[in-house]
Amino acid sequence: QVQLVESGGGLVQAGGSLRLSCAASGRTFSGYTMGWFRQAPGKEREFVAKITWSGGSTYYTDSVKGRFTISRDNAKNMVYLQMNSLKPEDTAVYYCAAAASSLYGSTSVDPARYAYWGQGTQVTVSS
Repeated sequence: QVQLVESGGGLVQAGGSLRLSCAASGRTFSGYTMGWFRQAPGKEREFVAKITWSGGSTYYTDSVKGRFTISRDNAKNMVYLQMNSLKPEDTAVYYCAAAASSLYGSTSVDPARYAYWGQGTQVTVSS
C-alpha cells in the first residue's frame, strides 16, 4: 500500500522559510514524478511544483518561482519543498503527490495525473 506522509508545516512570519518533507513508502518509486500541491480555504487545489525521478526536470507554478525549490532523495524515498520568502498568500494545506510516469510542463499541473496523495500539512504565513 502506497503511503505519502508530509511533515514540516507550521506557522511562520512573512519573509520566513519552511522546509516540507514527504516520506514515500509501500513500493519502489522508480520512474515516478513527485509533486506538491496546495489548497487554501475556499479555493481549489492548485499545483505548486514537481520533480521527475531523475531530478533532471522540475516545474513550478509562476507564483513560487525563485522562492520555492523542490528536490528528492531517491535512496531515502523522500521529497522536499524548500520555501523561502514566504508570503501570506502561501497559506494553505500542502499535499505531496505521486504520479506513476514522467510528467513534463503543463501536464504536471493536473491533479488527476497523480494517483497517490498524502494527508497534507498546514502552512500558515502571518503578515
